[in-house]
Amino acid sequence: MSILVHDPGLETTVQDTGRFGHYAIGFPPSGALDSFAYHVGNALVGNAPGAAALEAVYLGPTLEFTADTVIAVTGADIPATLDGEAIPLWESVAVSKGQTLAFGQLTGGARPYVAVAGGIDVPEVYGSRSTYTLVGMGGFGGRGLTEGDELTLGDDAVSPRAGRRLADDDVPSYPEIAELRLLVGLHSYRLTPDSLERFTDTAWKVTPDANRVGYRYRGAELEFVPREQPFGAGSDPANVTDCGYPVGSVQVPGGVEPIVLLQDAVTGGGYATLGTVVSVDRDRLAQTKTGDRTRFVAVDLDEALTIRRDRAAQLDRIRTALS
Repeated sequence: MSILVHDPGLETTVQDTGRFGHYAIGFPPSGALDSFAYHVGNALVGNAPGAAALEAVYLGPTLEFTADTVIAVTGADIPATLDGEAIPLWESVAVSKGQTLAFGQLTGGARPYVAVAGGIDVPEVYGSRSTYTLVGMGGFGGRGLTEGDELTLGDDAVSPRAGRRLADDDVPSYPEIAELRLLVGLHSYRLTPDSLERFTDTAWKVTPDANRVGYRYRGAELEFVPREQPFGAGSDPANVTDCGYPVGSVQVPGGVEPIVLLQDAVTGGGYATLGTVVSVDRDRLAQTKTGDRTRFVAVDLDEALTIRRDRAAQLDRIRTALS
């Protein structure tokens, strides 16, 4: 049982929950950028939570299935068809041998996901099937898919069936301005109070530099508190002596164009980080694209932990309802 790739789209990769436990030696986790869409897709087709799926960006792939199976398309608002017939999003759909899945133009969001019963069967590398393209590791040959690739499917789905659907109240929307909740901290003291306030008051625009490594924004200029250059740090006012970068951390080199570091980013370096986007809202970030606008909303640690608990409870409820 396999999938034949007729057109890979702009960039389609194999992703799962990510590889963890290797951050200290420089391996970021990789994994699906929109964790919610990924997990719901697997639940819809009867997969275990960690099964590998396909993540596309902007343009979806064209895929032919060599055997009967069940699929689900989640994530971005994008028309999807089987042999030219429209299929619903956020719902499990039966696929017959020889049918072809294709996509139209995005109407909202940025990244569609394709979950298939049994998952995408590629070798695990350091405990994960996720693709880390910067070093050619994991996924399908360590790279995005290309025309002519053939993906093997696993066979461990539990009771896959068509017709499972995510409740309408749980389907995410993609507003004109995405709000990302930010736990302010780390090196936020390096910014002047006015600049820290300006950061959360600005509607930032996503630049063309927006990918799995990180998203760069444009919209305001921030000032740093004057100081003498520390020993071992660079001359940029944003430089510090090296520190670790949590996934979702925000750095502002030179005080312009903040960067939110994502699942394929470096794990440390010499730029001050003013805070970290809460993990739940990285899903919302992943569904923004070049030209979209974003606001950062400051939250405290208790709020961030509550947000994370609420998302875990939501996914548990969804999995129970779909099982």
